[in-house]
Amino acid sequence: MANRRTFLEKCSQLCAGVLAAGAVAVSTSEAQTQPQAPTQAPSKRLKIMMKSAWGSDDATRGSFAFSHGLALAEAGHEVQIFLTSEATYLMRKATVDAMKPVGWPPLSETMEKVVAKRIPVFA
Repeated sequence: MANRRTFLEKCSQLCAGVLAAGAVAVSTSEAQTQPQAPTQAPSKRLKIMMKSAWGSDDATRGSFAFSHGLALAEAGHEVQIFLTSEATYLMRKATVDAMKPVGWPPLSETMEKVVAKRIPVFA
């Protein structure tokens, strides 16, 4: 029993040492060769249609199409938003003003930016 226990202790120490050395090597190489983020527009402009059926019943999910569509439009892509079912209620100003998604800006602010970017919304 002592031999097996000693063997397992040595193996675990060896594994921990290898992992620590690997982590140091990776972090050092990443620090030395950090790629610079491209600041130019994407090389290929995509045509994207965001479809959503989520509406006022779930404010966070209901705002996804608008938030993600806005982010893609700001990245230089051509975006359209297509609303179906419950999501068509999001075309009413009173409903948009009442929508406060968790962890995201209010939908009224996002909609103002969507309108300013001239992103077409079909309902």
